[in-house]
Amino acid sequence: MASWLPETLFEIVGQGQAPSKDYYQLLVTRSQLIFRWWKISLRSEFRSAKPGETKETHEDFLENSHLQVQIALIFGGKILDYVSNLCGGKFDFLERLSDKLLLSIISYLDLEDVGRLSQTSHRFAKLCMSDKLWEQIVQSASFPITPDMRALAKDQGWRHIYLTNKLQLQPPLTNRDGRKQRRGGQREKHH
Repeated sequence: MASWLPETLFEIVGQGQAPSKDYYQLLVTRSQLIFRWWKISLRSEFRSAKPGETKETHEDFLENSHLQVQIALIFGGKILDYVSNLCGGKFDFLERLSDKLLLSIISYLDLEDVGRLSQTSHRFAKLCMSDKLWEQIVQSASFPITPDMRALAKDQGWRHIYLTNKLQLQPPLTNRDGRKQRRGGQREKHH
């Protein structure tokens, strides 16, 4: 594993499916997987049940189908797949970057690519719609940023400012191009 990875790679807590009230924690560290549970019951035979814990090395977890089934039942198949990938040494390093660094990287993408990236995960959707990203995009588009524009951005968001300015620039360009084509067509008729 990469030495710059944090000690805790993944952590999730959850409650068992109804009628269970039991709580669970799943923790994946650099070297092991830790599964903890707390029995919550009004039934007298479970009142004295103590919390439990299972620790497995990554390799042992990948061979423990019983524990994998438990995790899938409690946290779902996607979490099991993600944890299995972590234990197998398959990391999504991009997901581990800070939001600030990701926003800086995303700001260099074409707008079409920003739209595509926003569809890849909830995190990227949130980042691609964030006001911080769109402020960077407005600044890189060389729109003159006035105090009025900042006030409007505070109310309506930088994405709105960018799209509004983009749309305001489009009609004059289209009209100017349209006039050129009409003039050129009229010249051809006169000749």
